[in-house]
Amino acid sequence: MLKGFRDFILRGNVVDLAVAVIIGAAFGAITTSLVGDVVTPLIAATVGKPNFGYLELHVGSGVVKYGNFFNAVITFLLNAAVVYFFMVLPMQYILKRFIPPAPADTRACPECKSDIPKDATRCKFCTQPVPAA
Repeated sequence: MLKGFRDFILRGNVVDLAVAVIIGAAFGAITTSLVGDVVTPLIAATVGKPNFGYLELHVGSGVVKYGNFFNAVITFLLNAAVVYFFMVLPMQYILKRFIPPAPADTRACPECKSDIPKDATRCKFCTQPVPAA
């Protein structure tokens, strides 16, 4: 029983997942600070209010605070933009620049233009004979 648990814990994807969660939490603090301390005050300077929390709708004896919903949507969109522009795009650039593309293991069938393995002698889609590569 303990051997199975040890094998489970030491599996590569469990360790990778734990590292991803820890790094994600740390990066979440960075993006939250960037959005809350830099971007939101810039928006507040242009709009004139620090947030939309003051927007309310009074229905009977209840209060619908739709301004808080707007704040959550804006925070989500700003977080997504920060992640995309400051993490995804630079990583794509770095990967494209420093890691060469892997050689293709497939080629196009001359008859139907589908991707088939390089060493195939017959297309698996149109079943036509294919000359050797």
